[in-house]
Amino acid sequence: MKIIPFLSTIVLAALCALQPTTARAAEKVRLLIVSGGHGFDTNEFFQLFKDNPEVTVVAATHPAAHKLLRPESAANFDVLVLYDMWQKIDDEGKADFVNFLKSGKGMIALHHSIANYQDWPEYAKIVGGRYYLRPTLVDGVEKARSIWKHDVEVPVRIADAKHPVTSGLKDFVIHDETYGLFDMLPGSHALLTTEEPNSAKNIAWVKTYGDARVMYLQLGHDKKAYANPNFRQLVAQAIRWAAKKEN
Repeated sequence: MKIIPFLSTIVLAALCALQPTTARAAEKVRLLIVSGGHGFDTNEFFQLFKDNPEVTVVAATHPAAHKLLRPESAANFDVLVLYDMWQKIDDEGKADFVNFLKSGKGMIALHHSIANYQDWPEYAKIVGGRYYLRPTLVDGVEKARSIWKHDVEVPVRIADAKHPVTSGLKDFVIHDETYGLFDMLPGSHALLTTEEPNSAKNIAWVKTYGDARVMYLQLGHDKKAYANPNFRQLVAQAIRWAAKKEN
């Protein structure tokens, strides 16, 4: 997990039109994808969503991305997709973030986004887990700094094959980055697990935050992971579930 300097401008990438003109397009799930604070294979990552005919996309980069969760902009989106690794958020940004979810919109947090907002305890409650960028005292228990390892063949087990996010999937192997010594919090329901020794056991889960459906997926470090058909299916089905359109 390598942190890079943030980009200073917002990027609005209308991979599909924000306000569709056809009835079919109007039914698409409108995604706000937020990145910043961590490098990634940009073109291949966004191709993952461009290849999905069920979505439209606006992409925003920190530090300006929080502005799109203001009430006047948030109404344009159905699901928030986090692929950022960011720490700064003011009280207005926190309120907008929470209000977006309280309105019943969904959220998908991918890979390094679990390390966001280390000094905002509510974020861990929202995402249902916590990655520790430094040793941290939690309820009197000293938590060690979380760990990561590149280029690992990760065996993935489907922990709940009946959930809409994992429907149709079988156990698989993915070339990806592992995270260890991070927590899945109580109230989160595990969807994927692994016995890879460098990884924490639970690597994907779902939960609710108010009326919002929230899914975290630890997988997804680079273009090798994005190309894995199981990863692509997980993301597509997570979008439908988070948007409450899985049926």
